[in-house]
Amino acid sequence: CPVACFHEGENMVAIDPDECIDCGVCVDECPVHAIFSEDEVPEKWQEYVALNAEYAKAWPSIEEGKEALPTADEFKDVEDKRALFSPEAGS
Repeated sequence: CPVACFHEGENMVAIDPDECIDCGVCVDECPVHAIFSEDEVPEKWQEYVALNAEYAKAWPSIEEGKEALPTADEFKDVEDKRALFSPEAGS
């Protein structure tokens, strides 16, 4: 990300909408295809727009690229991830 708008939670990454410049670089880089431009977020994921905005302010910024979590493949097709969300900051 050219503007460091990613913030790391324990089991999710949040994008700060105030910092994001909508360049789209991250969309194809996401290993689980969970990033959409704001106007293309599917209806079923709309609650995550506000969640991103909230937790991007609380979690630490990611300054360098990181490998996907070891559980990324396991959870990429899980539809109801909200129950699994952790509000804890990442490392």
